[in-house]
Amino acid sequence: MKRLVLAWAATAVAATGAGVAVLGLLGNGLTGASSHVLTGPEVRAALATATARAVATPTGSPARPRQEKLIRSPGGTVIASCDGDRVTLRSWSPAQGYAADGVEPGPARVTKVEFEPEEGEEIELTITCSGGRPVARTSS
Repeated sequence: MKRLVLAWAATAVAATGAGVAVLGLLGNGLTGASSHVLTGPEVRAALATATARAVATPTGSPARPRQEKLIRSPGGTVIASCDGDRVTLRSWSPAQGYAADGVEPGPARVTKVEFEPEEGEEIELTITCSGGRPVARTSS
Protein backbone atom coordinates (compact mmCIF):
# COMPACT_ATOMS: atom_id res chain seq x y z
CA MET A 1 0.00 0.00 0.00
CA LYS A 2 2.86 2.35 0.91
CA ARG A 3 4.51 1.72 -2.49
CA LEU A 4 1.24 2.43 -4.28
CA VAL A 5 0.90 5.82 -2.57
CA LEU A 6 4.54 6.68 -3.36
CA ALA A 7 4.08 5.65 -7.01
CA TRP A 8 0.93 7.79 -7.26
CA ALA A 9 2.69 10.81 -5.70
CA ALA A 10 5.68 10.44 -8.04
CA THR A 11 3.37 10.24 -11.06
CA ALA A 12 1.46 13.35 -9.90
CA VAL A 13 4.69 15.33 -9.43
CA ALA A 14 5.99 14.24 -12.85
CA ALA A 15 2.74 15.15 -14.58
CA THR A 16 2.63 18.56 -12.90
CA GLY A 17 6.27 19.22 -13.81
CA ALA A 18 5.63 18.24 -17.43
CA GLY A 19 2.60 20.53 -17.61
CA VAL A 20 4.50 23.50 -16.20
CA ALA A 21 7.37 22.84 -18.62
CA VAL A 22 5.01 22.73 -21.62
CA LEU A 23 3.37 25.99 -20.55
CA GLY A 24 6.80 27.56 -20.18
CA LEU A 25 7.75 26.46 -23.69
CA LEU A 26 4.57 28.04 -25.05
CA GLY A 27 5.81 31.36 -23.72
CA ASN A 28 3.11 32.32 -21.25
CA GLY A 29 4.08 30.40 -18.16
CA LEU A 30 1.60 29.20 -15.57
CA THR A 31 0.14 32.63 -14.75
CA GLY A 32 -0.15 33.87 -18.32
CA ALA A 33 2.21 36.77 -17.63
CA SER A 34 4.30 38.04 -20.51
CA SER A 35 8.03 37.60 -20.30
CA HIS A 36 8.56 41.21 -21.44
CA VAL A 37 8.17 43.82 -18.71
CA LEU A 38 7.64 47.39 -19.91
CA THR A 39 10.05 50.06 -18.75
CA GLY A 40 8.84 53.38 -17.36
CA PRO A 41 9.31 55.26 -20.67
CA GLU A 42 7.52 52.44 -22.59
CA VAL A 43 4.55 52.67 -20.21
CA ARG A 44 4.35 56.48 -20.58
CA ALA A 45 4.57 56.23 -24.38
CA ALA A 46 1.82 53.57 -24.50
CA LEU A 47 -0.45 55.62 -22.23
CA ALA A 48 0.14 58.80 -24.23
CA THR A 49 -0.73 57.01 -27.48
CA ALA A 50 -3.89 55.44 -26.01
CA THR A 51 -5.01 58.75 -24.49
CA ALA A 52 -4.42 60.64 -27.73
CA ARG A 53 -6.52 58.09 -29.67
CA ALA A 54 -9.35 58.25 -27.14
CA VAL A 55 -9.57 62.06 -27.14
CA ALA A 56 -9.31 62.91 -30.83
CA THR A 57 -10.67 61.61 -34.10
CA PRO A 58 -8.24 60.90 -36.99
CA THR A 59 -8.60 64.51 -38.17
CA GLY A 60 -7.42 65.80 -34.81
CA SER A 61 -10.76 67.36 -33.87
CA PRO A 62 -12.24 66.45 -30.49
CA ALA A 63 -14.49 63.41 -30.59
CA ARG A 64 -18.20 64.10 -30.25
CA PRO A 65 -19.74 62.22 -27.38
CA ARG A 66 -22.32 59.73 -28.62
CA GLN A 67 -25.74 60.45 -27.14
CA GLU A 68 -27.34 57.21 -25.92
CA LYS A 69 -30.82 56.83 -24.54
CA LEU A 70 -32.76 54.03 -22.88
CA ILE A 71 -36.23 53.86 -24.39
CA ARG A 72 -38.94 51.92 -22.55
CA SER A 73 -42.23 50.66 -23.93
CA PRO A 74 -44.78 48.08 -22.76
CA GLY A 75 -43.31 45.67 -25.37
CA GLY A 76 -39.67 46.04 -24.38
CA THR A 77 -36.68 48.34 -24.08
CA VAL A 78 -34.21 49.73 -26.60
CA ILE A 79 -30.89 51.50 -26.22
CA ALA A 80 -30.35 53.87 -29.14
CA SER A 81 -27.55 56.30 -29.93
CA CYS A 82 -27.22 59.21 -32.31
CA ASP A 83 -24.25 60.30 -34.35
CA GLY A 84 -25.41 63.52 -35.94
CA ASP A 85 -28.76 62.76 -37.60
CA ARG A 86 -28.14 59.00 -37.86
CA VAL A 87 -29.52 56.67 -35.23
CA THR A 88 -28.27 53.20 -34.29
CA LEU A 89 -30.02 50.65 -32.12
CA ARG A 90 -27.34 49.43 -29.70
CA SER A 91 -29.53 46.78 -28.09
CA TRP A 92 -33.15 45.75 -27.76
CA SER A 93 -34.83 43.47 -25.28
CA PRO A 94 -38.46 42.35 -25.41
CA ALA A 95 -40.57 42.39 -22.27
CA GLN A 96 -41.84 39.11 -20.87
CA GLY A 97 -44.47 37.69 -23.21
CA TYR A 98 -43.12 39.62 -26.24
CA ALA A 99 -40.68 38.81 -29.04
CA ALA A 100 -38.59 41.26 -31.08
CA ASP A 101 -39.24 41.22 -34.82
CA GLY A 102 -38.69 43.50 -37.80
CA VAL A 103 -35.56 45.08 -36.34
CA GLU A 104 -33.91 47.74 -38.49
CA PRO A 105 -30.87 48.63 -36.35
CA GLY A 106 -29.28 51.31 -38.54
CA PRO A 107 -27.24 53.39 -38.65
CA ALA A 108 -29.90 55.27 -40.59
CA ARG A 109 -32.10 58.34 -40.32
CA VAL A 110 -34.92 56.10 -39.04
CA THR A 111 -34.68 52.79 -37.16
CA LYS A 112 -37.44 50.46 -36.04
CA VAL A 113 -38.13 47.51 -33.80
CA GLU A 114 -41.41 45.64 -33.43
CA PHE A 115 -42.32 43.89 -30.20
CA GLU A 116 -44.88 41.18 -30.89
CA PRO A 117 -46.89 39.76 -27.98
CA GLU A 118 -48.02 36.17 -27.64
CA GLU A 119 -51.55 37.59 -27.80
CA GLY A 120 -52.76 41.09 -28.67
CA GLU A 121 -51.41 44.03 -30.64
CA GLU A 122 -47.75 44.49 -31.55
CA ILE A 123 -45.88 47.58 -30.44
CA GLU A 124 -43.62 49.32 -32.95
CA LEU A 125 -40.92 51.75 -31.88
CA THR A 126 -39.70 54.16 -34.56
CA ILE A 127 -36.58 56.03 -33.51
CA THR A 128 -34.98 59.10 -35.08
CA CYS A 129 -32.47 61.72 -33.94
CA SER A 130 -33.37 65.26 -33.03
CA GLY A 131 -30.67 67.64 -31.87
CA GLY A 132 -28.27 64.70 -31.67
CA ARG A 133 -30.49 62.77 -29.22
CA PRO A 134 -32.64 59.68 -29.88
CA VAL A 135 -36.39 60.34 -30.05
CA ALA A 136 -38.92 57.47 -30.09
CA ARG A 137 -42.45 57.25 -31.43
CA THR A 138 -44.56 54.32 -30.25
CA SER A 139 -47.42 52.89 -32.28
CA SER A 140 -49.51 49.77 -32.01
